[in-house]
Amino acid sequence: MSRPLRVAIVGAGPAGVYAADILTKSETPVEIDLLDRMPAPYGLIRYGVAPDHPRIKGIVSALHRVLEKPEIRFLGHIDYGVDLKLEDLRQHYDAVIFATGADKDRPLDIPGIDLPHSYGAADFVYWYDGYPEAPRDWTLDGEHVAVIGAGNVALDVARVLAKQADDLLRTEIPDNVHRGLQDSKVTDVHLFARRGPAQAKFTPLELRELDHQDGVEIIVHPEGFELDEASEESIRTNNQVKTIVKTLQDWALRDPKHDTPRRLHLHFLRSPVEVLGTDRVEGFKVEVMELTGDGGVRGTGEYETYPVQQVYRAVGYLSSPLADIPFDHASGTVPNEGGRVLDLDGEHLRGVYTTGWIKRGPVGLIGHTKGDALETINNLLADLESLPEAEEPAADSILRLLEDRGVQYTTWEGWGRLDAHEKALGEAQGRERIKVVPRDEMVRISRAE
Repeated sequence: MSRPLRVAIVGAGPAGVYAADILTKSETPVEIDLLDRMPAPYGLIRYGVAPDHPRIKGIVSALHRVLEKPEIRFLGHIDYGVDLKLEDLRQHYDAVIFATGADKDRPLDIPGIDLPHSYGAADFVYWYDGYPEAPRDWTLDGEHVAVIGAGNVALDVARVLAKQADDLLRTEIPDNVHRGLQDSKVTDVHLFARRGPAQAKFTPLELRELDHQDGVEIIVHPEGFELDEASEESIRTNNQVKTIVKTLQDWALRDPKHDTPRRLHLHFLRSPVEVLGTDRVEGFKVEVMELTGDGGVRGTGEYETYPVQQVYRAVGYLSSPLADIPFDHASGTVPNEGGRVLDLDGEHLRGVYTTGWIKRGPVGLIGHTKGDALETINNLLADLESLPEAEEPAADSILRLLEDRGVQYTTWEGWGRLDAHEKALGEAQGRERIKVVPRDEMVRISRAE
């Protein structure tokens, strides 16, 4: 090929940016367009990480350096499947990589889960992170709230629910979110984990952050705090498990304070059975579980009921299907072999690849997507001689197509204008920055000359 390899990456979150970065470091000359539904880049970092996680937000600096590379062009506010189809991308690019992540909640099939004031964690996360398509208002009118899950998302949701609103003013939360948290009636947040403390999927840093909140007492309930042979083995052989269990044990041994406005309760070996209520959530029923000695659990037939007025399930994310691309609805992933997308016959869909959570499912930390991207890019480069060449590879041809279709796309320069605007809003209120929430406002600022 006498010209640079033309690659479209659908999804400008960490997975897509890491893939672009690895491509630019290869010996193959490349021109890469990063396409995203949102007018702004960064995906999960901007819309899926709690605002009080400055360490994780710091990843933005690394992603920013990648997006400034001359081989990479950001094109936002482009809805794949609506504004552009696969045939459009294949006409203008030699290869397409899908890195769209996981954007919706995994369902929990128990009675009452669809009652009003029962929510998926993703909906709440999108609200407090200022996702443009999320509701602007969120009612926190219940004093007692249940969170179902034993991973970092469950911790984030529980922490934000228990947090004092003004503690988030040093973050970039939008004003409507601050007002919503100010009006919160929450006094007690109950987090329920189906398995024991040694089987929890928290990471130590995120767990310890629970104890760094003014006005919030952490209460580890001793009922269910059990360790079996498999738990002891995990503690001996895994430093992360050892740290998590030690942290929880220390909290369980503390004397209660009785003088804090809010409490965050941790319940282990409690499996969700039913959300109770008629017109809205009025309670939450769980079954007491017991460890089986091999890392598993089983029900005891004993049940407990908690009077709660809201329920948040954080039992995992799922990816959404993509137009013209095979999709495994059970796993929520695109069928692939090493990142090569497979068609219905199990054959590689030439020139089409995937990486990130839509490739392997929503597991692992953000940094784990680098390994995914490396595998995918290595396979793409191994396929160079068999890639179908684009019919219209000129860099401006895709822009003409978007303009002909009336797509109000945004650019990296436009993101710079939006970024400056958000920082100016924050400076005016003595804060670092404030997110602009409405999508049309983001597009207007990004496209202003």
